Amino acid sequence: MVAVCDCELLGRTFDEGDLCLSVESAFFGDEEATPGEVAEALAGATIANMVGEKAVACAIETRCIEGKNVLRIGGVPTAQMVRM
Repeated sequence: MVAVCDCELLGRTFDEGDLCLSVESAFFGDEEATPGEVAEALAGATIANMVGEKAVACAIETRCIEGKNVLRIGGVPTAQMVRM
């Protein structure tokens, strides 16, 4: 599983209606990666979770997800991917 978020979102929580998105280092970790490293990790992933403009854009650019499947919670884009 690959979990990627924009580093400036770590430790923050976003709400929208009944939805709540907590971006916690316990889940996402604290290791920074380059866009190339993220793209490589996503290419080999069977499950991925992305949060933030940069993380989601990388997933779209590498065709791991389609833009129409991105959800925004509190204005923050988030998406999940499963490859079978």
